[in-house]
Amino acid sequence: MSPKLLDPRPYFADLADPRRETRNKLHSLHDILMIVLCAVLSGIEDWVGMETFGKEKEAWLRTFLTLANGIPSHDTLSDVIGRLNPDTFAEAFQAWATAALAGLSGEQVCVDGKTLRGSRDGATPGVHLISAFASRARWVLAQQTVGEKTNEITAIPDLLGLLDLHGATVSLDAMGCQKAIARTLVAGGADYVLALKDNHPTLHAEVT
Repeated sequence: MSPKLLDPRPYFADLADPRRETRNKLHSLHDILMIVLCAVLSGIEDWVGMETFGKEKEAWLRTFLTLANGIPSHDTLSDVIGRLNPDTFAEAFQAWATAALAGLSGEQVCVDGKTLRGSRDGATPGVHLISAFASRARWVLAQQTVGEKTNEITAIPDLLGLLDLHGATVSLDAMGCQKAIARTLVAGGADYVLALKDNHPTLHAEVT
């Protein structure tokens, strides 16, 4: 099932702007969100690329955005998005993504983790995300940051809790091959495919 064109604006309308009301506030939160969202859906993964996307697509963006002061700089995009409440933003994005797919029944949802390129800074560890990806629709449904003092095993249930997975088949790598995760999926009406490796030596030996 391919995602239908569904206006994302109502789903993000209630997000609180983290900025103070000053004369230096040149761009609306709505415009910033829509530029970033359109850029990400076009495969762009860095802030400079998002600014470039905005400038190249400015005429099209003006058909549904105000852009009273043109396209925001990459620093503005990064700063504003970085200050949003991540949980509220994730909930809004997940609600829109799921609605665009009109449900996940019959979809294969791949859950996987990766460290964002360029996010490591000296002794500071990189930002590690786990994502739920609808493979047929090629659509990222939700993402969750893995905290420094946790790991994917504890973060995956939080990610799954954001989604209505009834009727979907969820695949996870060996890190996600856990009884608690399997129970969560079954309780949500999903099927699952879990990679089994020697992190579960007894079970691995029984099936090999």
